[in-house]
Amino acid sequence: MAEDPADSPDDDPAGYAEALAELDAILTELENPNLDVDRLGGQVRRAARLIAFCRGRIVGARVEVEAVTTHDDTEG
Repeated sequence: MAEDPADSPDDDPAGYAEALAELDAILTELENPNLDVDRLGGQVRRAARLIAFCRGRIVGARVEVEAVTTHDDTEG
């Protein structure tokens, strides 16, 4: 079985917005009842990677916000 390019770790999106747009496109494709079964697995794996990417960005942003707000509170 050939490796699916969507499984490549070097294929991360440029940012959160790009990942979200790709997830939206995948969701639209998955909603199509005529989706090729051979493509289904790759798309689901890609979606899982994109979701993990987005979660990582959200956690990172949360940590940054907490660091800034904590720093601002100590200067008070």
